[in-house]
Amino acid sequence: MSEVVLYDYWRSSAAYRLRIALNLAGISYTSVSVDLTAKQQKTPEHLARNPQGLVPAMEIDGHMLTQSLAILDYLDTTRDMGLLSRDPATRARELAIAYAIAMDIHPVCNLQVINYAAEITGNRENVKEDWMQRFIRPGLVAVEELLAGFEQAPYACGDKPGLVDICIMPQLYNAHRWNVDVSDLARLCAIETACNAHPAFAAAFPDRCKPA
Repeated sequence: MSEVVLYDYWRSSAAYRLRIALNLAGISYTSVSVDLTAKQQKTPEHLARNPQGLVPAMEIDGHMLTQSLAILDYLDTTRDMGLLSRDPATRARELAIAYAIAMDIHPVCNLQVINYAAEITGNRENVKEDWMQRFIRPGLVAVEELLAGFEQAPYACGDKPGLVDICIMPQLYNAHRWNVDVSDLARLCAIETACNAHPAFAAAFPDRCKPA
């Protein structure tokens, strides 16, 4: 089997998801840093991997894959990870939570968006923090309500980590980074505690993956 290579940025939420999943699956991989702050994602070399100029990208099984949720689906299908329920209705509700984070909260809070928001406001003081708080907090309040349909036992949707947990943890990392108060969101806080105690999540934590 060919080497698995993750083209990664330590603070990227999408790349963080894949680090968690690879750890959960027990897949050894090589991490290649693509420094978003240095715009390495826009170099011809990286654009050949991902024409969108984003991270992550992953080499696996002879394929170059992009988009974190698509790669998570590939890992789930090929490695039988059981990241989603087999019941169609439950699966749809789990996907709804994952999509609420990955497609609604995350896109307006990624690096290129927040940098542009700062630019068009003349880099007003605290603009980045204000922007993040404006979108992250309401999004996570909605996620908290969506989680009410599941028993946290102790993970988001049951007794083992799944796709929802993989999406929640990077978003909570960003919430803490930007001083978004989530202390009143009891379900999310309980999930965070459970995931923090799991080795696969702990090893993927951004501050532990920052290049030296």
